[in-house]
Amino acid sequence: MNDTKLDSPEAIKAFLGGTDNLDFQVSKSTRYEWLAGTLKRTNYFKLSKKDKGPVREYMERMSGYSWSQLKRLIAQYREKRWIGRSASNRHTFTKHYTSNDILLLAQTDEAHQTLSGPATKKLFERAYQIYGDAAYERLAVISVSHLYNLRKGDFYQRQRRHFTKTQKSAVQIGERRKPNPQGQPGYIRIDTVHQGDQDKQKGVYHINAVDEVTQFEVVCSVEKISEAYLIPVLAELLDAFPFTIINFHSDNGSEYINNVVLKLLKKLNIEMTKSRARHSNDNALAESKNGAIVRKYLGYTHIAQKWAPLINEFNRKYLNPYLNFHRPCYFAEITIDAKGKEKKIYPYRSMMTPYDKLKSLPNAIDYLKPDMSFEVLDKQMLAMSDLQAAKSMKLAQSELFRQIFKGAS
Repeated sequence: MNDTKLDSPEAIKAFLGGTDNLDFQVSKSTRYEWLAGTLKRTNYFKLSKKDKGPVREYMERMSGYSWSQLKRLIAQYREKRWIGRSASNRHTFTKHYTSNDILLLAQTDEAHQTLSGPATKKLFERAYQIYGDAAYERLAVISVSHLYNLRKGDFYQRQRRHFTKTQKSAVQIGERRKPNPQGQPGYIRIDTVHQGDQDKQKGVYHINAVDEVTQFEVVCSVEKISEAYLIPVLAELLDAFPFTIINFHSDNGSEYINNVVLKLLKKLNIEMTKSRARHSNDNALAESKNGAIVRKYLGYTHIAQKWAPLINEFNRKYLNPYLNFHRPCYFAEITIDAKGKEKKIYPYRSMMTPYDKLKSLPNAIDYLKPDMSFEVLDKQMLAMSDLQAAKSMKLAQSELFRQIFKGAS
């Protein structure tokens, strides 16, 4: 569009009034030049405040700039009599090491498999001083710190792109297989339940261990799943089972698959196994108990880590005894159909508490720990009825959450 005749506020005002419904805009590449020309053509700086209004509106509409942007550009034209980006005056140092030097560095690193900075500098010195290779003249006197700077540069990185394959662990911790208890207690499945995050703060962790045959269950709570917190709780958990632990099975989480836990289990002569890849049911028993027990009685709401000792005391005194001595569970029976296919059924007659299941096993007394007897366990079971134990546990649960949420408020 040729707008050279729009050189006065009156002409511009008439143009704006007659083109309300039309959309014009100067191309981005010529906006600075057009703005400078408009300011010069209209003699903008000598206009009255009233006459500057239509000119300013015209420039805003045609350039697409906001008034704050336009104001800066007008100020630039007033000062310098031109509009545009200033060239950078940033000081730069003379480039001493050339692309050929960096290429030599990359080739040296490739051949020697990237030695340390001092060792690489020594190679450059030897190449120039002993073998007389003039190409290494500058690199022979490079500082070690600047050598590392060159390695970080884009040109060097483009020359050397190397990828390392995942290395197989040198030490195999735990065997990948599904445990086969063959009706014997002491094969526990273990999993971790996290009590949520809040404001980027981690909540308490619950360690849930379930015996595969009897469904005897022990829940412990811990502040963190680091070595300092987890190992004492694991030792307490293993000790809480009345029978000898033979096998410890977990998923592949690093909180269990590590040398510290392995050392604890070896000390107690307990075998460690872990879930197999693409076998999601290997640890299904513990995972199902996470929802049916841990979430049911401890909930989903975030609980701060500092409450772990209080929760653990509740687990020890109320929750675990209730689960094992007073809460009935279904136990599977395996039937074989006419085609020879195994099928699990859960008849009502097989429902019993984990403790009753333990007592019902053939030669059950042989599975107990040396310092444990059914007389002691019977006394613990008969200390309360199922209803009394449930009420006691629920009362303690209410008091636990009252303290937690009162402390959080």
